[in-house]
Parts: sequence; structure tokens; C-alpha cells
Amino acid sequence: MTDTTVKISDAAIRRQMLKDFWFYFSQNRGAVIGLAVFVLLVLTAIFAPLIAPHDPNQQYRDALLVPPVWQEGGRAGFLLGTDAVGRDMLSRLIYGAQYSLFIGIVVVAIALIGGVIIGLVAGFYGGWVDSVIMRVMDVVLAFPSLLLALVLVAILGPGLTNAMIAIAIVYQPHFARLTRAAVMGEKAREYVTAARVAGASNLRLMFKTILPNCLAPLIVQATLSFSSAVLDSAALGFLGMGAQPPASEWGTMLAEAREFILRAWWVVTFPGLAILISVLAINLMGDGLRDALDPKLKRS
Repeated sequence: MTDTTVKISDAAIRRQMLKDFWFYFSQNRGAVIGLAVFVLLVLTAIFAPLIAPHDPNQQYRDALLVPPVWQEGGRAGFLLGTDAVGRDMLSRLIYGAQYSLFIGIVVVAIALIGGVIIGLVAGFYGGWVDSVIMRVMDVVLAFPSLLLALVLVAILGPGLTNAMIAIAIVYQPHFARLTRAAVMGEKAREYVTAARVAGASNLRLMFKTILPNCLAPLIVQATLSFSSAVLDSAALGFLGMGAQPPASEWGTMLAEAREFILRAWWVVTFPGLAILISVLAINLMGDGLRDALDPKLKRS
């Protein structure tokens, strides 16, 4: 068999795997809806400068707490109204999507990389190394995630960067435990033994041989952690420990608007709906990924 034939065969296998993945993913209608909403969120964040009708931080002093356009007193120039200092709500919500995606990507990347390395080491070497690492992870998991993130932000100082670091540290044990369990199930298999006999080093065994076969549950966990990161960052922003004003992060917008909740419902409702819809869409998408990537859940 020539190299060209092997490449064509590999490409055909990959195409079939993608078709199978989409078939099982599309069986979950909620996951498809979640994917559509998530894609819309990504496009909104990317093209925010083109979509937003106003600068998110531009203050219109003659338009303080203007209601949405369909309510009495609304203006066509401010479709979703304005906040207490005259900033356009729609523009701030659109730019807020950038913060949510950025936070989710950074937090998941840090937590995934750190957790995978820790889990690989613990699961591959076992013994006292595994015991020490897992007891540390258990201690971290013993604290409520938001409370621990608050403590870390209080130590590091309030701000978006420190909030992302704190949330990533809190999420690392989930990836570490998941990776460890997958590695312990894979390292005794025949293909690993064959690679070891062939002279593969421990690093090659961990990262080249075992890790690719442990990715399915990690992808699902990363998706669910993405939504949790958006939610926790909004909570920290609401408590004043995350993104700082005048940032248009949704949690910070809620914190700025809470004193106007009774006389200007829109300044609280729309950021809350943005958080709700985004987190729900990502969770639905995560359920679909779990169904598509877990062979035990696939229907024959």
C-alpha cells in the first residue's frame, strides 16, 4: 500500500468520523439550538464594532435611563434603552459578548492545560505521586468554587485578569481528576504496552500515546466549564471583584444597575438575560457533545 493510498484512507476515515459525530450530535435538538446560539454569540463578539450602534462607553447626558423603544418615552436611537449615565444598553450588551468569550477561552485554556498535566502525571506514575496530587485536588474541591475564587481574587486584587486566574485555579481539579481516571483506564491497554516495549519514553507515552485517547471526556468538561466560567466571572463582576467599570462585562453591568432595579427594569433585565441565554446555550451544546463523543450513549 503506497503512502498516497494511506493518506486517502486516513482522510476518508476522518470524514466518516465527522459524519458520525454530526449524526449523533444532531439527534439532540437542544444541542443544535445551543450551537446556533453560541455561533451567533461568537459572530456578535467578532463583529461588535460593526453591529453596535454606539460606542459602549459613550455617555449621552440628554438620555439618562431612557426606556426601550417599545415603551412610552423610548427613542429609536436606543433600541434597548440607556443606563443611568446615558450609555446605550444594546451596544454594551454586544460588546459584553467579547468579555464573556474571552473569559471562557482563557479560563478553560489555563484550567485544561494545568489539569491535564497534573492528571497525566498522577494517573501515569501512581503511588505516592498520585496520592499527594489527588489529596491537594481534594482540598481544593472541598471549598465552594465561588467562595474560593473570591478568596483568591481578594489575595490577588480585584480585576478581570486576576478573576480569570482565580476561576481557572478553581476549575483545575475537575480536569485533573477526569484526566487521571482516563489515564488509569488506558495505561494498562495493549497499545500502551506495545509502545513501551518499542522503547517509547514516558513523556511520549503520556502525551502521544495515552492523551489522544482521553480527549472525549475532556472536551465535554471544557464545554461545561466554559459556561461555568462565564457565570462565575459575572458573579465576581457583580460583587465588584471581577471586571471593573466602565467595562461592559455583563456581571459588572448588573452591579452598576442594581440600585435602579425598581424604576428602570431594563438596565438589570437585559444583562441578566444575556448571561442566562449564553450559559444555557453552552450547556445544551455540552450535552450534545457528551452524547456524540461517549460511545455508551450512542444509539445503534
